[in-house]
Amino acid sequence: QVQLVESGGGLVQAGGSLRLSCAASGSIFSINAMGWYRQAPGKQRELVAAITSGGSTNYTDSVKGRFTISRDNAKNTVYLQMNSLKPEDTAVYYCNADVTTIIDTTESTWGQGTQVTVSS
Repeated sequence: QVQLVESGGGLVQAGGSLRLSCAASGSIFSINAMGWYRQAPGKQRELVAAITSGGSTNYTDSVKGRFTISRDNAKNTVYLQMNSLKPEDTAVYYCNADVTTIIDTTESTWGQGTQVTVSS
């Protein structure tokens, strides 16, 4: 099994910054794409940013220029640096990883979520 543990959420004023981290552990052979999603109250979960094993990234339009996704393959960790935060960024943020396990199965694994609240 594979586990993802997120950290770094919290309360911040508009214009501030937060850095989310997500560490993967367990029966990992390799990690393919990793991503951050968010879900605001009453809304569907949406992709915020994703990064491939080779480092290619993509972002939803609303965070381009403000958020940066990165990963440390040696640590099986993905990060989301969030700058110039806005109240509309308030949501529970979830980490996701597409993992190939040591027994050659593939898993799409989710973290437990971390709350990000941006006050105006």
